[in-house]
Amino acid sequence: MAISAMDNARPQKRSLTLHGHRTSVSLEDPFWRAFLQIAAEQGKTINGLAAEIDDARLGRSGLATAIRLFVLAHLQAEKS
Repeated sequence: MAISAMDNARPQKRSLTLHGHRTSVSLEDPFWRAFLQIAAEQGKTINGLAAEIDDARLGRSGLATAIRLFVLAHLQAEKS
């Protein structure tokens, strides 16, 4: 997935539901699209995958940061 100069570089608020509670994260378009793609590849809903990431982060970082790091780790693992 190439990052185009046309991509929105500013984070946009995205709504999610984690364990029945509404929340939002601010993510840039390329991260959001990659996150959607990973969820689809894994046969998971975006809310389900976000909940897994939220559970694993144990409050060490914000959810948006945790999602970005998850996407990065996934893409790096694909290349190795």
